[in-house]
Amino acid sequence: MKKFLRYLKLSFFTLPLLAAQQDNPIRIIFFGDSITQAGVRPGGYIVKMGEMLEKQGLKNKYELIGAGIGGNKVYDLYLRMEEDVLAKKPNIVLIYIGVNDVWHKASHGTGTDPDKFLKFYEAILKKLQAANIKVALCTPAAIGERTDFSNQQDGDLNQYSQMIRNLAKKHNLPLVDLRKAFLDYNLKNNPNNDEKNILTTDRVHLNDAGNQLVADEMWNVLKGM
Repeated sequence: MKKFLRYLKLSFFTLPLLAAQQDNPIRIIFFGDSITQAGVRPGGYIVKMGEMLEKQGLKNKYELIGAGIGGNKVYDLYLRMEEDVLAKKPNIVLIYIGVNDVWHKASHGTGTDPDKFLKFYEAILKKLQAANIKVALCTPAAIGERTDFSNQQDGDLNQYSQMIRNLAKKHNLPLVDLRKAFLDYNLKNNPNNDEKNILTTDRVHLNDAGNQLVADEMWNVLKGM
């Protein structure tokens, strides 16, 4: 009888706690560069995802947080992850980085070498997984939208995208393959082989169609996590 009463008291304590935990929204942090920084502005991909969730009656089940800073590369994410990610105790982090690591090689004479890119990316994953945070990875979408691989950085961007695909496979993590999604979309919708204005405004940053495509592709992965 005493054991039963102890169990009953424990049940009354734990059941409300479990209910409270279930009422908490799933907190998702989008961790990236200027593309993600713009994602929280009107028409941005994070805003569009929030609108999609509202239409599906899921608005209160998710909390979407943008953590993007313009010009960031993978090592910038590593250096600010304690304050901008871990301190906010997210359930899920979606890492969307790589464009500047490639683009700045040509535009600024900087960038991130492949071996360093992998080391910093692995270090980010290690910290997130140590904190029991679920992680999804994204490939960098585009630096130019031509479909014949004549964009200046296509070679490097394909290499870095493949490294991210390999990391996702190695760590058994969900992947949002935006590199592939953008190419597939342009093959269907860019008959003139234009370098911008299909999904981007300037070959990199997203227009309305690009923001919607990113929101759709990310949600297709996030909803299963």
